Amino acid sequence: MSDQEINTEGFIPAHGGYWNLFSYQKAEIIYDGTVYFTNRFFNPYDRTVGQMVQAARSGKQNIAEGSVVSATSKESEIKLTNVARASLEELQLDYEDFLRTRKLPLWSKDHRLVARLRELNTGTPNPTYATFQKAIEHESPEICANTMITLIRICTYLLKQQLKQLEAAFIKEGGLRERMTKARLEERKKKG
Repeated sequence: MSDQEINTEGFIPAHGGYWNLFSYQKAEIIYDGTVYFTNRFFNPYDRTVGQMVQAARSGKQNIAEGSVVSATSKESEIKLTNVARASLEELQLDYEDFLRTRKLPLWSKDHRLVARLRELNTGTPNPTYATFQKAIEHESPEICANTMITLIRICTYLLKQQLKQLEAAFIKEGGLRERMTKARLEERKKKG
């Protein structure tokens, strides 16, 4: 089975498909934007570069890993999704520190450019890095950092919603052990 095939038979449910998750798509934009941002605004030997890039990578990779492991461990999927959220919130603090230490304003959720970024996010089919590129790569460090913070906030909101859905699904459907037991019982019934 290739890494993009999804199993739909037996007691192991459909899993993977992380590339279709909006949270993963945003996390990928955040990772790419963070690599750009740190290359542009920090000395390559600054420890902050590695920490920010690793936090962005952790956000993206844990969403993917949680999606793949979901077939056999809902608990791990929930934990990994929460690790992704925590990593991105850590990254948000780094961007906020960048603004604060340079005496640049942190935009409120009502800022006109935040509204524009959200509009681009919801009004563009399948938004990509290119959708936000002008803001991410803007000449103003204030716009760059606040754009990244806005994208992180969008992604962490999506992850919070995803966690709620995972919790509800677990309560309704249970985990692998319950499905295995159910499959065994159904097989015994068939055999009489």
